[in-house]
Amino acid sequence: MNQLDSWRDGRTRQQIVDFVEQVTGDGPDAVARPERVAVFDNDGTLWTEKPMPTQLHYIVKQWASAAAADPALATQQPYLSAVTGDFAWLGAALNKHYAGDDTDVKLMIGAILRSSANLSVDDYAGSVAEFYRTAEHLTRGGSYRHAVYQPMRELLEYLEMNGFSCYIVSGGDRDFMRPISADYYGIPPERVVGSALGLSYDENTAEIRYQATFAFMDDGPEKPVRIWSRIGRRPILAVGNSNGDIPMLRYTQGSAHSLSLLVHHDDDTGRGDAPYDAGAETALAAASADGYVVVSVKNDWSTVFVEAHATDGATSSDGAS
Repeated sequence: MNQLDSWRDGRTRQQIVDFVEQVTGDGPDAVARPERVAVFDNDGTLWTEKPMPTQLHYIVKQWASAAAADPALATQQPYLSAVTGDFAWLGAALNKHYAGDDTDVKLMIGAILRSSANLSVDDYAGSVAEFYRTAEHLTRGGSYRHAVYQPMRELLEYLEMNGFSCYIVSGGDRDFMRPISADYYGIPPERVVGSALGLSYDENTAEIRYQATFAFMDDGPEKPVRIWSRIGRRPILAVGNSNGDIPMLRYTQGSAHSLSLLVHHDDDTGRGDAPYDAGAETALAAASADGYVVVSVKNDWSTVFVEAHATDGATSSDGAS
């Protein structure tokens, strides 16, 4: 029993099942359980990243509060976007990042550093937990837990049932994902690998606090580095959706037996995940030559999102066909 109920019967689903059976069977291609490592990007891979990544929604709220306290900030980006609610500049900044231009992303990082400097990790976790408790998705409405892709939730469960250890490896903030990783994905916080701000230990308060420094951006070539430094093993399965995931997909292919999946947001059927290729053009163009299995949201998923009253893997009528 494979329980990939939201995956339509077809070549993609069969390739996943065949690979898992190959590496978990008794044949010559079997992979020992400790070596069955799977890594997943988060935004756009495990849950929707439109109209903006979840963390950016949280950050925009912080910037708006900062601009209210200091009106001078409201005249400059990225605070201007937060105050006016015109997020076109933010979207363009992310698209420029995916295209290799981090000019505007550096402005965003600077604003993030200013808002979190000297905050304890516990206070930040509390703020993030409150956001998840109260915030609603900007276009779908309801909790962000319902923006999780049901087929990916099923894939995570399927892999865990077959002796895989699954990790999130994201360009998003590690500490923003940790509070919900177990609840939303079944992945414990110690298996979350992401971007990080600088940290220091405050001996006076016995607290770990954020510094006004950026430790690293876990995207592009940094992903394989962080995978090795945090996990100490080369994955045998990787799933991504953007150009920034290419090094992780390729690094995984260095294993004797591997599977690299690339989620393609091509669904034009009105099921809540509008089609887009921005930020994934290079990955999609290289998919055939580089051996990525392209997962079509339109054709491979019969259901898109986790239903609105459950996170336990139940399927939803939203997106069923």
